[in-house]
Amino acid sequence: MAGSQTTAKVTPRAPSGIGFFERYLSVWVALCIVAGIVLGKLLPGAVHTVSTLELAHVNIPVGILIWVMIIPMLLRIDFASLGKVRSQLKGIGVTLVINWAVKPFTMAFLAWVFVRHAFASLLPADQLDSYVAGLILLAAAPCTAMVFVWSQLTKGDPYFTLSQVALNDLIMVFAFAPVVGLLLGISNITVPWDTLLTSVVLYIVIPVIIAQILRKFLLRKGDQHFQSALAKIGPFSISALLLTLVLLFAFQGEQIIAQPLVILLLAVPILIQVVVNSSLAYLANRKLGVSHDVAAPSCLIGASNFFELAVATAISLFGLKSGAALATVVGVLIEVPVMLAVVKVVNASRRWYERGA
Repeated sequence: MAGSQTTAKVTPRAPSGIGFFERYLSVWVALCIVAGIVLGKLLPGAVHTVSTLELAHVNIPVGILIWVMIIPMLLRIDFASLGKVRSQLKGIGVTLVINWAVKPFTMAFLAWVFVRHAFASLLPADQLDSYVAGLILLAAAPCTAMVFVWSQLTKGDPYFTLSQVALNDLIMVFAFAPVVGLLLGISNITVPWDTLLTSVVLYIVIPVIIAQILRKFLLRKGDQHFQSALAKIGPFSISALLLTLVLLFAFQGEQIIAQPLVILLLAVPILIQVVVNSSLAYLANRKLGVSHDVAAPSCLIGASNFFELAVATAISLFGLKSGAALATVVGVLIEVPVMLAVVKVVNASRRWYERGA
């Protein structure tokens, strides 16, 4: 891992703004929906063959794509920055409470309200449990990569953002499976513990190790080389995400055509969750007198999700054709526009925040 001096050089230069692909991510996801549905119609045999390429409940092509998706994001994480946690204990504490004690449980409650009750008659009855599971998976892991972009857009403290994300990644290794297992159990959904633990190893532990080894190697060649490598590797991550979504919608096409309102209905609890958790984090930081450049990334980390991990785990646990996989993809679809709206509110309310803090 890089030392603290290297971190100080690298951290402030995390993404200077939201990139072209990231800014229009919702558009690309919408196009993937269309492309996937068309592909499923035109080449059903090939799509079925891809779905059978599994090992230990993991679809091999999708598993490879998810590694390509996740590892570039984890390259930005420097666990040496955990030493800076003590300097922002209030902001760190607020974010941890929101991420691990509020957000997953809030989403489980919202899923129960909307999926099992308010919208139950409008959704496929055989997929209700799966939709609930997908929403829980979406909220059970804090965002890792895009947070650096959101933080920069609000002029957030880059050292706080890096240390908070590093701490969340460390906690995720140990807490993701227990939190998911607990909430699935409370929701009366069978927990396939062997597959869940396999997913944690495949999509959290191994990628973190690979990313840290690669990060150390790249930093040996200097900060400029490291930043250049991040810029070159970044598009592979987005491309892998989009290709994964094409495959997923190739399987989901029939359900979407039959139930076109499903995506809109599943978006409702996700949107409410973002509003509730970002507001709680922002107001709690203000009450505690935390500076705005810490409160901004704190509330953004509290509101956003590690949707790449959620998609991967949903596919492993419930399959490409599951409602769980579809529910996590809805999170991808609305992530960028919703978080940009939160960024706008945070920036516009800066003076109001500072008067109270």
